[in-house]
Amino acid sequence: MTVAPARELLAEFLGSALLAATVLGSGIAAARLSPADTGLQLLENAFATALGLAVLILVFQPVSGAHFNPVVTLADCAQGHRPWRDAARYLPAQIAGCIAGAALANVMFDLPAVTWSGTARITPGALAAEVVATAGLILVIFALARTGRGHLAAPAVGAYIGAAYWFTSSTSFANPAITIGRMFSDTFAGISPASAPWFVLAQLVGGAIGLAVAVALFPRRPVAAPADAVAKAG
Repeated sequence: MTVAPARELLAEFLGSALLAATVLGSGIAAARLSPADTGLQLLENAFATALGLAVLILVFQPVSGAHFNPVVTLADCAQGHRPWRDAARYLPAQIAGCIAGAALANVMFDLPAVTWSGTARITPGALAAEVVATAGLILVIFALARTGRGHLAAPAVGAYIGAAYWFTSSTSFANPAITIGRMFSDTFAGISPASAPWFVLAQLVGGAIGLAVAVALFPRRPVAAPADAVAKAG
């Protein structure tokens, strides 16, 4: 492996790990700080995630595109911005990063590194919400990419995910890698292993819908605005 691909994979691993640590760590802190108020817990979790995600995109985008999300990577490859072989490299790094980040969050709050989540989340509404959340995320990313506004990626993606925590019943996982990572933490933001595959399927469907809408609305792609400039993970 040459130096450049190694740096890309390291960036995707670290960014995904820090994203998972942000989501799960802020969820643990929220549950401890506001044990009697679920709404306040969600507000604290959403606020930390939105800010953390925006910062992570700003930090890692110049290296790897700051995908942190298999759906973003697959959509990027489908648009021809990256060769498909990059998906085979990026996806394992993203998943491994999110698992490592979940373990890190557990350890930081004096929990065992791996605590399998028992939170079942499968309902028709939650699965529909994951389709909507992921479709919206991909639409935001590729609308910016295809109209030359990639410099707005970090605040736009962070703001969207922060809002989607509230307007979706699933609290907007919108990311197969983070969904897998959340299985490893039996805390506020966790998801049971039985629920995770259904969430991942819904996210893949939502990603395809979001990309189709983006292409339909914004048929011309500026040469200087690759999707890497606006990639996320959440």
